[in-house]
Amino acid sequence: MLDLDGVIWVGGTAIPGAAEAVERLRQADANLVFVTNMSALTVADQEAKLAACGIDATGLVVTSATAAGQLISPGERVLVVGGPGIDEAVELAGAKVCSSGPADAVVVGIDRGFNYDTLGRAMRAVRGGARLIGTNHDPSYPTEHGLEPGGGSLLAAVATAAEAVPIMAGKPNQPIVDCVRSRIGNTGVVVGDRPDSDGRFAQALEYEFALVLSGVTGADDLPVSPEPQYCAPDLAALVDQMGLE
Repeated sequence: MLDLDGVIWVGGTAIPGAAEAVERLRQADANLVFVTNMSALTVADQEAKLAACGIDATGLVVTSATAAGQLISPGERVLVVGGPGIDEAVELAGAKVCSSGPADAVVVGIDRGFNYDTLGRAMRAVRGGARLIGTNHDPSYPTEHGLEPGGGSLLAAVATAAEAVPIMAGKPNQPIVDCVRSRIGNTGVVVGDRPDSDGRFAQALEYEFALVLSGVTGADDLPVSPEPQYCAPDLAALVDQMGLE
């Protein structure tokens, strides 16, 4: 299972050698799934972004929004703090996206228009009885210009204001584990750049963890916990290290 941000690309820039490394994995008959905590984009948009990097991932992308959709019931009203990816997952679950008022659930991910009004609407909905669902806990994600606030930062604000404990959907939590386990089987490798999400995701799946240092985690951050079974500068170097040909 391959993470996207920090493994395949950083922001809008493909990491050199990543597409070729994916092709080498395919030639070695690896069963691949691309699993990301980024909830803002729809699955089709993630597939298109991968295609622009030279990677065909049609039908192989699972997002934290996908996992959050598993926690929504048909007919519910859902206040979304996030992007089109969450809207898509809510609608696929047969629920209705609302922007204010009473709601059955509030789902929080990255929302680049997040402001005090957004926080207030989400807080009031949760205090009014809505379940608080977080797509992920990641406090940041890597871009070409450095780290940017992640969905976990916004979730923390809503949870604090509402004095509520969120139900978590994305890596390393059970909803996304359930989404992907059947695709891989009982053994596998989680490749990612965050020990707190990707490493713990590997633990939850009882898979090996391969840490790449091309995203949030750098060489100066080592050692990390959980300890990875593999550690490499990037995906291309990882494939070299694992001897997959």
